[in-house]
Amino acid sequence: MESCNCIEPQWPPDDLLMKYQYISDFFIALAYFSIPLELIYFVKKSAVFPYRWVLVQFGAFIVLCGATHLINLWTFTVHSRTVASVMTTAKVLTAAVSCITALMLVHIIPDLLSVKTRELFLKNKAAELDREMGLIRTQEETGRHVRMLTHEIRSTLDRHTILKTTLVELGRTLALEECALWMPTRTGLELQLSYTLRQQNPVGYTVPIHHPVINQVFSSNRAVKISPNCPVARLRPAGKYMPGEVVAVRVPLLHLSNFHINDWPELSTKRYALMVLMLPSDSARQWHVHELELVEVVADQVAVALSHAAILEESMRARDLLMEQNVALDLARREAETAIRARNDFLAVMNHEMRTPMHAIIALSSLLQETELTPEQRLMVETILKSSNLLATLINDVLDLSRLEDGSLQLDLGTFNLYAVFREVLNLIKPIASVKKLHVSLNLAPDLPEYAIGDEKRLMQTILNIVGNAVKFSKEGSISITAFVAKLDTLRDSKAPEFLPVLSDNHFYLRVQVKDSGSGINPLDIPKLFTKFAQNQSTGTRNSGGSGLGLAICKRFVNLMEGHIWIESEGLGKGCTAILIVKLGMAERVNESKLPYMPKMPTNHGQTAFPGLKVLVMDENGSAYKHFMTTCTMVSRMVTKGLLLHLGCDVTMVGSSDECLRLVSHEHKVVFMDICVPGIDSYGITIRIHEKFTKRHERPLLVALTGNTDKVKKENCMRAGMDGLILKPVSLDKMRSVLTDLLEHRVFFEAI
Repeated sequence: MESCNCIEPQWPPDDLLMKYQYISDFFIALAYFSIPLELIYFVKKSAVFPYRWVLVQFGAFIVLCGATHLINLWTFTVHSRTVASVMTTAKVLTAAVSCITALMLVHIIPDLLSVKTRELFLKNKAAELDREMGLIRTQEETGRHVRMLTHEIRSTLDRHTILKTTLVELGRTLALEECALWMPTRTGLELQLSYTLRQQNPVGYTVPIHHPVINQVFSSNRAVKISPNCPVARLRPAGKYMPGEVVAVRVPLLHLSNFHINDWPELSTKRYALMVLMLPSDSARQWHVHELELVEVVADQVAVALSHAAILEESMRARDLLMEQNVALDLARREAETAIRARNDFLAVMNHEMRTPMHAIIALSSLLQETELTPEQRLMVETILKSSNLLATLINDVLDLSRLEDGSLQLDLGTFNLYAVFREVLNLIKPIASVKKLHVSLNLAPDLPEYAIGDEKRLMQTILNIVGNAVKFSKEGSISITAFVAKLDTLRDSKAPEFLPVLSDNHFYLRVQVKDSGSGINPLDIPKLFTKFAQNQSTGTRNSGGSGLGLAICKRFVNLMEGHIWIESEGLGKGCTAILIVKLGMAERVNESKLPYMPKMPTNHGQTAFPGLKVLVMDENGSAYKHFMTTCTMVSRMVTKGLLLHLGCDVTMVGSSDECLRLVSHEHKVVFMDICVPGIDSYGITIRIHEKFTKRHERPLLVALTGNTDKVKKENCMRAGMDGLILKPVSLDKMRSVLTDLLEHRVFFEAI
């Protein structure tokens, strides 16, 4: 019993429990009082917390709970009624605050949950924005690479440099192990390995263009992943255990047939090259979307650059070809100009050299014709004159044709008497027609204007040539010449649709028809008649003579006058009709004294002499040049002097410029100067004579003699102040007519 009493506890069990409760209530109260302090600190620091009043209420609840436990410490011993009342009040307040807090939490918890939802939504949005920003940064990087690659690719227009630069820049930008370009062969049936990144001179492997993988890539405009074991991807060195991913993309070649590149295939349809790109082997790297987009954009840029390079190559080739053609054309032009100058020089020399002896023949024959001759001698002289005139006509035809062909011949437009032209043609042709007993009739329509504006000389030459042909090819019968103003229905020729006349009030179209009853023409030969040096070979006309230039020249004259000429015939032996239409200007009736003067054929030679007329003829016959002058020049001087002496003139011959200036005086009425004689400056002498004679009525008339039909000569003579120009050859009648017009009008310029 005693031993049992020894081990009894110091505190009785009930007291021990009370002791533990006491200690626990103390610490609970301490904890409850510390929590509000922490809540107050939280509320003070949290400026954006939306539930402060809830925290205040919760703090009050905790304070009351702590107060309850604190008051409960005094209840473990005997306590007064006051302690019981305070304890009861604290517990009632704690219960009330607890209920109110519980009810408020029912409303607060859903709000707290919605805030959590929004927080989660915002987090998701933030993550999405982060991804988009990553894509934007990736796209910016891709764009930077594209701009860099485009700049490098387009920095040159050499296609080999473009392709090599593309592979190098793609390999550096994308860290590729290998990059290759397969180009179509000339046949277009295979792809050939043309460029690689690592190999300087790739072996020309070929792959059929219809391979399934190649067809798959060519059918898509996107970069396509292909097997590393594909024939176009077997470019890596052996020993690689894990090959990297491979993509291929097509490169349009943009219709190469339009460019004709030398060593590229000539393809009529659109074809592609193939670009193959390989990631490094033994790596886990894969192709990203932005890298594939970069490859696709670069492929398009390469296609554009190649098209520009192709155009440049073709333009350079065209430029080289054009330069070669220009050089050839320039050479041909120079050769043509040299040939034209040589021809013109030849014609100028031959013109003068042929006209000089013709001048002597015609002048001496006309002088001989004035003497007493037997009938047989007169016939011979007349034959000489006719043959000389024919030869002179031939010379004129050749020179006119030459100037027509090189375009240097221009119409000499002026107002003239149209009726007088036809009368002159009739007067010239009647003597020849009377010999062949041909009746020639002229019919001028009443509405035909008497005066017109045009080239009188060329019109007369054309009509005279046509009428002369009618006389030449007619042995008997008649020849009719009809002229009238062409109406619109008579202007058109169905065989010449290119002739499109247009009527107006300022001009009219003259239609001339020359109908003969001669040998006629085979209709098949008509197109050849207007070809130079071509003659009708029909039996009836084979021996009619002529050079075959007349109609060819007439056609060119008519074309210059904006007209048309053609011939109609029903066949051999049925005659023919020559029709010409020319455009002439309308002119008011003018005084004949204002019209250009033409040499007239005097009707009575005996009444047209010039006794005592003092004439000075300047020709080079001085001793310094005497031994070098040709026989023709001396004969020409003698002929000119003989013509003037025969007309009764008092002729003085001078042989130099100084002698001419010294001897010329107011007694001399006319001074003739041969402007084609070397060693004499006829234009300078003319100017000095004008300076010597200040009064025009005291100055002699200055007349140039020339065998040159160049129009520039006439202009130079007029510019120098000459009063006239005579074209060799000169017959007696022509000299008589020239002197008559000079003395009457003080001017005479023969039409050239």
